[in-house]
Amino acid sequence: MTSSDRISWIRLSSVYLPLATPISDAKVLTGRQRPMTEIAFLFAEIGAESGHRGFGFSYSKRAGGPGQYAHAREIAPDLLGEDPSDIARLWEKLVWAGASVGRSGLSTQAIAALDVALWDLKAKRAGLPLAKLLGAHRDSVRCYNTSGGFLHTPIEQVIENASAALERGIGGIKLKVGHPDSRIDLARAAAVREHLGDGVPLMVDANQQWDRPAAQRMGRALEEFGLVWIEEPLDAYDSAGHAALAASLDTPIATGEMLTSVAEHAELIRLGSADVIQPDAPRIGGITPFLRLAALAEHNRLQLAPHFAMEIHLHLAAAYGLEPWVEHFEWLEPLFDERLEIRDGRMIVPDRPGLGLTPSEQAAKWTADECEFGTRKD
Repeated sequence: MTSSDRISWIRLSSVYLPLATPISDAKVLTGRQRPMTEIAFLFAEIGAESGHRGFGFSYSKRAGGPGQYAHAREIAPDLLGEDPSDIARLWEKLVWAGASVGRSGLSTQAIAALDVALWDLKAKRAGLPLAKLLGAHRDSVRCYNTSGGFLHTPIEQVIENASAALERGIGGIKLKVGHPDSRIDLARAAAVREHLGDGVPLMVDANQQWDRPAAQRMGRALEEFGLVWIEEPLDAYDSAGHAALAASLDTPIATGEMLTSVAEHAELIRLGSADVIQPDAPRIGGITPFLRLAALAEHNRLQLAPHFAMEIHLHLAAAYGLEPWVEHFEWLEPLFDERLEIRDGRMIVPDRPGLGLTPSEQAAKWTADECEFGTRKD
């Protein structure tokens, strides 16, 4: 039986989330980037003739937000009149609508917001949380906190933040490293490990700031701390370097968050560059390509730890065959009316249909521009 429902209305919004404190990681301290003061979001709302609506988002840090919004505005009308259940076909249609600017990067990040909205709509039509629609393996996912361990944060505050995260129910702590003076990194890692004890999962993230010799030296020096993983020790596109490092260290290597296509991740997997794969659904084009990558990663028995956007990735991680991690960032909470529940080191999959998200009134106040296509069914 074919679906008689059709997409009748689309709204796109360009939303800017201000950050309470400018954020600095190793890329800032080495002069590659400026501190981050806001995050640009592309919101997509898709309405069907049946009256159901889906919501999705993509994002960009430091630059690219206006470009994502402009590209989405060009291609979104191609969805009008389409069956919203045909998500894989519609993803391909949107890719080819903008094929001259490529099938990765900004163009597919614009598609991501629409793709996520279509999956949210499909789950809502089924009356299921997205994780259940996809086929969940679990109702909760291990979670770790990143936002309390940035390099701009004094170590005393990092330790205080770690304690607060654990008290909140978060299961692990990630510490930023990659300082130009490696002795500072090692001292901070030692202080956090001593404070946490050996029983708390601890990760470090170098944000691509080491060359191969430095990564090898630091990897060996960090082994004593019993890390869950070392994240992005090398340039994101140095697949061969990551593979050599993964083969030489006992500590698992995690990478992938900066890649913007399934094809780029497939190369990591082919070379054995990662023990932990870290795709970001909004960056690689949405849930549709994420599922393709997840199948490949699971076939290769890789651990999964999606980057950022826990509001989306909680559902995707819950549907992954091997026990995953999800990254806790509270930054996005002002954008939505709902909050995710955390308990006993795990993030709980909400029982609300779809993603379980409703844009807040505050998000509307942070909207810089919006546009609509088609006819809205109230």
